[in-house]
Amino acid sequence: MSFYRNIVWFIKGMREYTRNGYESACKNFMAKDLEVSMVGRSFMITGANSGIGKATAMAIAKKGGTVHLVCRNKDRAEKAREDLVRESGNTEIHIHLLDLSETRKVWEFAEAFKKEYSSLNVLINNAGCMVNQRELNSEGLEKNFATNTLGVYILTTSLIPLLEKSRDPRVITVSSGGMLVQKLHTDDLQTERCHFDGTMVYAQNKRQQVVMTGALAKEHPKIHFSVMHPGWADTPAVATAMPQFHQMMRDRLRTAEQGADTVVWLAVSHAATAAPSGQFFQDRRAVPIHLPLAWTHSSQQEVQNFMAQLDKLASSLKPVE
Repeated sequence: MSFYRNIVWFIKGMREYTRNGYESACKNFMAKDLEVSMVGRSFMITGANSGIGKATAMAIAKKGGTVHLVCRNKDRAEKAREDLVRESGNTEIHIHLLDLSETRKVWEFAEAFKKEYSSLNVLINNAGCMVNQRELNSEGLEKNFATNTLGVYILTTSLIPLLEKSRDPRVITVSSGGMLVQKLHTDDLQTERCHFDGTMVYAQNKRQQVVMTGALAKEHPKIHFSVMHPGWADTPAVATAMPQFHQMMRDRLRTAEQGADTVVWLAVSHAATAAPSGQFFQDRRAVPIHLPLAWTHSSQQEVQNFMAQLDKLASSLKPVE
């Protein structure tokens, strides 16, 4: 089954996820969807100092939005802010330092942000990692899971009260089409018992993000949730985590701006929120979350089990006030 999924996914990717796929899809885009002002609206973007995160921040900054850059590295964050201010003319660009793999720090950051800021219109969960050998964070959690899944869950759920108080709140999570080759595994979230393959762990994390988004959308109807695939984009993260893939596909990869297009569309357009909350998007349209005949569906019990495990883990690591 995994061989079938990988073959079908790769064929789909060559047709849809490449630069040619974007150029074909964008013929159906409506330019007016992005002809909006974001003055007075605030956006938090994780992993915002390069790649898709920075391209998203640039597009929003040019529309006048207040942008909160959440980054791990202070120097890179400051350089990104300089670039954004210079090119957009928008000075409402704020830097926040956070490593999403450090679970307690995610809690602390979110609580501090809520005390300092009175509103947040859009949260964009863009930061992620693909660590190819099993590593643990300072709390003993597998690092890919801690960053891509638990960190996203904690940041999102802790900011929900602030989002719900704001106008037209949205949460967008940058996932990956690679999740299509994975079925949600609820019995080994941190890959403790099976062979560790960084690429497959990443794909499993991305499936977890999709399931999480659907569940949160049902729990919080005041917020529009979405998860998306940016296509295969030429970013520093891809070059570092998947050097062979990057080398092989380099001439076919999308630009960071093309990869960010649907993130921006989901964040700012009125058309995006006309779609039901909780869906998976690719090139400005909702697409299926399963390959045909791939046996990757999850039961409601499996989803509930997964969300309960996330909540229990997150709660156990929340700092005592």
